[in-house]
Amino acid sequence: MASSSYFLLAVFLALASSRAIASDPSPLQDFCVADKYSPVKVNGFVCKDPMAVNADDFFMAANLDKPRDTMKSKVGSNVTLINVMQLPGLNTLGISLARIDYAPLGENPPHTHPRATEILTVLEGTLYVGFVTSNPNKLLAKVLNKGDVFVFPEGLIHFQFNPIYDKPAVAIAALSSQNPGAITIANAVFGSKPPISDDVLAKAFQVEKGTIDWLQAQFWENNHY
Repeated sequence: MASSSYFLLAVFLALASSRAIASDPSPLQDFCVADKYSPVKVNGFVCKDPMAVNADDFFMAANLDKPRDTMKSKVGSNVTLINVMQLPGLNTLGISLARIDYAPLGENPPHTHPRATEILTVLEGTLYVGFVTSNPNKLLAKVLNKGDVFVFPEGLIHFQFNPIYDKPAVAIAALSSQNPGAITIANAVFGSKPPISDDVLAKAFQVEKGTIDWLQAQFWENNHY
C-alpha cells in the first residue's frame, strides 16, 4: 500500500511539473530585456546587460488609442500585436497584448494561440465570440457588448465576429505569453507553403479535389500588422 501511494505521488508531481513548464518560464531576476542582436540562440532571447538597460526598453509609443485600417483586410479586421518582438522588456515576463479593430461585419477568423490563454475586453461595439473544445468539439459562444470580457483557453480554436452591419468594433486582448503565436486555421490548411496534398485535404473534408484546388488557389492573407 505504501509503495502504491509513493507511486501515485510521483505521478502527480511529474504531471504538475510538466504543466508548470508548458508555458513561459518564470523569471529568476527582476527583468531580462531581450538582446535581439545576440548570436546566442535560446528559448526566447538572451538578456541584455542590465547595466545597459533603460526605461525605453520597457516603453513603446504604440498609439493603441488610434483606430486601425480594416479596409485592406479581406476578413475586415486588423490585429495590432504588442509582444516581445516589438517591446524587448517583455522578455521572460509571460505577457503580451493586442488591439483588434473590426470593420462592420468584420471578423478575426478562427485561429489558435499555441502558447497562450487570451482574455478579450470589448472597448467599442458588439462582438459574437466563441471557442471550440477539443474532441468532440463543443462550441461555447457569446455575444459581447462594450465592457464585456471573455476568455479563450490556451491552444483552442476561437474567433471574433462583428455582427453589426453599420458600426465598427474594437477590443483589447491580453495573452499569457511574451510571444503567443497565432495559427489561422484556413491559412494553415489551405495556404501552407508548400501546399498540403489535395488528396489529403479532399479526404479530410470529404469534398472533391477540385474544391480543394480552388481553395488553395485563393490568397490567404494575414490580418496581423
